[in-house]
Amino acid sequence: MSKKEHLDQEDVTLNEQAAGQEATESDSAAEPHVHADAAGSPENELAALKAQYDELKDKFLRQFAEFENYKKRTLKEKIDLMKSAAQDTMSALLPVLDDFDRAGKNENFSEGVQLVHSKLLHILKQKGLEAMDSNGQPFDPEWHEAVTEIPAPTEDMKGKVIDTIEKGFKLGDKIIRFAKVVVGK
Repeated sequence: MSKKEHLDQEDVTLNEQAAGQEATESDSAAEPHVHADAAGSPENELAALKAQYDELKDKFLRQFAEFENYKKRTLKEKIDLMKSAAQDTMSALLPVLDDFDRAGKNENFSEGVQLVHSKLLHILKQKGLEAMDSNGQPFDPEWHEAVTEIPAPTEDMKGKVIDTIEKGFKLGDKIIRFAKVVVGK
């Protein structure tokens, strides 16, 4: 039985009791003694039912709000998962990019391989991969991994990145590989 049907049935029962009580009171009108407990009983019962209804309504609203928060939280987790799903693949492909960069510095490197390199780089950029430019930037341990320190060639290069051994990469806002750099001291 649904809650509404249950409440409707209780209302009918209360109405029947009230009608029966009125009939009893009219029959016993000659009697001066009326039971106060019997007259207050339906009102007390109604107040108790209203309190129970309010309590159940409050529980329902809290449960509903909790479920809405759960849905929002799981949606956010799904979005985060989708953003970082390609991270492992991107990280695995970074050494290939490094090899292409090193081979590109060789003068005997063919033009076809350069095209493959640029195509791979273009695809990775479309997926959100971004190379971090570090040379000449102030050293920041949040972005760089210092491999070594060497004397700075000029005074203004102290504490700055002099050379990049391996580029750093970001996927969206997240760093997936820190730049390995040489820092001037």
